[in-house]
Amino acid sequence: MVLFPSHQAATISRHVGPVHCVTYSAGAGQYILTGGQDRKINLFNPSSGTLIQTYDAHGYEVLSLAVSPDNSRFASVGGDKAAFLWDVASAKTLRRFAGHYARINTCAFNHDASVLATGSFDATVRLWDTKSNATKPLMVWDEGKDSISALCVGDGEVITGCVDGRLRRYDLRMGSIYVDVIGHAITSVTQTQDERAVLASSLDGTIRLMDKGTGGCLQSYRGHANSEYRVQSAFAMVDSYVVSGSEDGWVYAWDVLEGKCVVKEHAHGGKVVTAVAVNDARKEMVTAGVDGTVVVWRTE
Repeated sequence: MVLFPSHQAATISRHVGPVHCVTYSAGAGQYILTGGQDRKINLFNPSSGTLIQTYDAHGYEVLSLAVSPDNSRFASVGGDKAAFLWDVASAKTLRRFAGHYARINTCAFNHDASVLATGSFDATVRLWDTKSNATKPLMVWDEGKDSISALCVGDGEVITGCVDGRLRRYDLRMGSIYVDVIGHAITSVTQTQDERAVLASSLDGTIRLMDKGTGGCLQSYRGHANSEYRVQSAFAMVDSYVVSGSEDGWVYAWDVLEGKCVVKEHAHGGKVVTAVAVNDARKEMVTAGVDGTVVVWRTE
């Protein structure tokens, strides 16, 4: 089996300027959403690279996207200081959640998309009720000492990565906060499928697999370049590999257990590769970068 070979299934170029975020739809990954500096959100067919829909409401760059589990809606955030809730089919905004005082860097839904979590440059995390017409957030967390750069939502918890170098886990059932000190600005957070460990990228050029129970570092992944940009990482092939973009224009993959780099592929014309998403059902990965292109990679 070859993990993300050098041939590319599709190269898509529909954005003007850098692409900041990319995500598959839930489940089988029938579509890809991308957001960029040009304020556009594009929906593509990953098999053909065909542009299906463009969503145009943002007045500033789009920095993060989240798709609901039933794929009928998605959320987008960015420089507008507001979170947009979209209907996928009609391309219309259903709600706008306003309350942050600066750009919103990251967003994620809970398991049924009844709650949307957003993290901002204003150092706060806000939870929004997507089912009601409430205009105020359900909760506001202000423990961060700097910009909230990344977050993910698990079963009864929210995990945030902050530029202050702290990985914070908010346990909603217990009302507790657990803090792990990474020591460097965090650029990406994601969980293993069993939700026992968290993958955190940081600006020291290291990706760490952190044990949620003990707070210890289970493994580290190095070799890529990450000192300035928000570079994202993800799991692939049922948590067997870690994949990441890099500021040197390459895409890297490591064996989760051994921490060894097993794949290094040149991409995006040697420009910074910032965003990455994986869909195990399709055996695919998609990357995006500052060159304005989106590349779909297949596994053999």
